[in-house]
Amino acid sequence: LLGDRKSNPTTFPNALKYGINWSIEESSNYPDLLDAGVEELVAGLESGAFTSVDLTKAYILRIEEVNSVLHAVTEINPDALSIAAGLDAERGNGTIRSALHGLPMLIKNNIATKDGMNNTAGSHSLLGATVPRDATVAGKLRDAGAVLLGKSNLSQWANFRSVNSSNGWSAHGGQVTGAYYPDMDPSGSSSGSGVASSVGLAVASLGTETAGSILCPASVNNLVGIKPTVGLTSRSLVIPISSHQDTVGPSKCIFSVWDYPALLLASSFTSPADFPFDSPPDYTRSLNFSSLRGARIGIPRNGLKPENISQPVLDAFEAAIQVIKNAGAIIVDNANFSGWEELLADEANAPSSEDIVLGADFVSDLSSYLGQLTSNPNQITSLAGAASFTHSSKLESYPTRDTAIWDEALSLGYNSSDYRFWKAFERTSYFGGEGGVTGALAAFHLDALILPTDSAPNLPAYAGLPVVTVPMGYYPSNSSVLRTPNWELVEVGPNIPFGLSFMGAKWSEETLIGFAYAYEQRTHTRSKVRPYIVPNVQLQDVI
Repeated sequence: LLGDRKSNPTTFPNALKYGINWSIEESSNYPDLLDAGVEELVAGLESGAFTSVDLTKAYILRIEEVNSVLHAVTEINPDALSIAAGLDAERGNGTIRSALHGLPMLIKNNIATKDGMNNTAGSHSLLGATVPRDATVAGKLRDAGAVLLGKSNLSQWANFRSVNSSNGWSAHGGQVTGAYYPDMDPSGSSSGSGVASSVGLAVASLGTETAGSILCPASVNNLVGIKPTVGLTSRSLVIPISSHQDTVGPSKCIFSVWDYPALLLASSFTSPADFPFDSPPDYTRSLNFSSLRGARIGIPRNGLKPENISQPVLDAFEAAIQVIKNAGAIIVDNANFSGWEELLADEANAPSSEDIVLGADFVSDLSSYLGQLTSNPNQITSLAGAASFTHSSKLESYPTRDTAIWDEALSLGYNSSDYRFWKAFERTSYFGGEGGVTGALAAFHLDALILPTDSAPNLPAYAGLPVVTVPMGYYPSNSSVLRTPNWELVEVGPNIPFGLSFMGAKWSEETLIGFAYAYEQRTHTRSKVRPYIVPNVQLQDVI
């Protein structure tokens, strides 16, 4: 796809600018950036084997090498190298902010930063708009010493505009595709974050989730992903869908003793009154090979949606149950959701309770975000204004990609202050809580529930509950290729991965991380299948 980078360094426009010698010997002891974790990168920085500037240059070149195919990154931070140099200087004088000091990260293009990057949710309507400060999660990462390397592409408006669009497409960033099969559906809406992490375009990526937008991209891109309890991570100055369901969390290649604890500690703890702790848990304590021993793990069989379960996924799920049982867990089968049939009946309504909650919240919450902008070139102040821009701009691919979700939200005629919203919210809270995850946890005295990730997101989303997904399997090499009906992206095909989700009660991230870690350490599924396209640039090419 890309030719011989040694004989044609101009394939990468920054290569000559950085003074890179492509004839440098390939073999080295530097970590492989495809799967490099926080721990080994910190070791290299501390030993002086490489600098944060080296690491940032390498990741920029890796992005340039594959982004014309994958479209995972919308923008690279123009200040990334100067930020890295400043953090190198701090390290040189003995100042280390956290385990993330000097490590480049990508953040989703709906998380605001007060710098040279845009925050557009993938729409040209917000191009050039500015914010008064960083989003709280971005500011926390910056304070922790992370290099905000760039903005990852996403499904436009976090998959909350069209019913006939495609996962990973945005007008501003183009079509993200997954790296495990040509033209692969990357899932969404944190599509670019998932794909970027899957091929090592940054140490880790930050995504957002309303119902599946971290978990599903992590699943199909062979990653560990964490959807935190709603409220654990701040949503301030994140372009919203629903303040009742939105959350921010990381996706990464593998577990290490440092990665997820460092990422969660850096981006969490917003001090709401209902936190059950005074300071963030020490998530490193949860990374225990024996975490599953004695744990009661439930299988809610009625939550296995037939449309999401193919035979390879079901076979891998049954094998995963056996792995968990062999690790010492007590398996409670048929730990079913008591409100499942009521949920299915509700979903048949138009609009459903979920439609009302998300639509009315979006009307209110988007206006709140837009009202905080310090400049707004297109004067977008409401959902109606965003719709008007989209309908009139050729750049937004309307009506080829419709605005049906917005049309329905606007047709409600009310926002989240209306009593009809609260009636719907009571229903969805019941479906996710007493009639769903928390009800099953209590009724069967469970520590967690598990499902294939494609069947897992909705109920925890309704109740604001945490979920951790980990690689579980992948489609066999002889699998038939199945494409999406509208845009011909490959959603089933040889070697395309899928994940296993651990679901729990509010604030149970520490427990869920432990269970997922114990499972992952016994299976190492990620290492069994590799992307069809990966960047070749490594640290030795820069150094």
